[in-house]
Amino acid sequence: MCRRRHSTNASRRSALELLLPRGVFVAATRQEIEAPLFPEEEPVLASAVEGRRREFATGRACARNALAELGLPAAAIPADPSGAPRWPATVVGSITHCRGYRAAAVGRAAEFDAVGIDAEPNLRLPPEVLGAIALPVERERVRWLLRDAPGPCWDRLLFSAKEAVFKAWFPLTGTRLDFEDAEVAFDVAGGRFSARLRARRHGPAGTPPTLAGRWAVTAGILATAIALPAGRVFSPQ
Repeated sequence: MCRRRHSTNASRRSALELLLPRGVFVAATRQEIEAPLFPEEEPVLASAVEGRRREFATGRACARNALAELGLPAAAIPADPSGAPRWPATVVGSITHCRGYRAAAVGRAAEFDAVGIDAEPNLRLPPEVLGAIALPVERERVRWLLRDAPGPCWDRLLFSAKEAVFKAWFPLTGTRLDFEDAEVAFDVAGGRFSARLRARRHGPAGTPPTLAGRWAVTAGILATAIALPAGRVFSPQ
């Protein structure tokens, strides 16, 4: 396990609350929430085991709690064929779950083009997984970060950052990214990261954008988040 550093204040808050801007609301829990599902949400669980059902229900409960913080009524959040949440028309959002942590983040579509969040345990990835998800330059960065900047498990944080990028990108563009389609670099001191998209996955304006996000480690959880302000991602460079 990687060594961890916590600030007293940060450890009292959800990791993701530290990362997202005003106007994005987060609901998070470290325990399962027993809450009914909407009928529209049930089909995705037709063959799910009980653990997956509890995970899904807790994520949807967090999402509805976040919608309430936004001033919106509870609503069904079914899954599209890819498994991604389908939010109400006026909302953008993201859901994440890992061992011991569930969370959802939502914002108004008039203010944000997309939100992407991810959470992971602060544990090293198996070596073969890092090889599958990281570009050569990223593997080199991870090696020196693990050596020179102990605290976060940087290999797992790289995976989390890419997941947050993918969760923001797909609803915005309808384009799926592979792990090699985004090159991530971390600002160690500032708690930020950048994800440069490669040319074959360019956006509507024809120029591969660089997406900016933030990261944090609190109470054993690595969290990454991206909130894209409305209309800025594909504005002229």
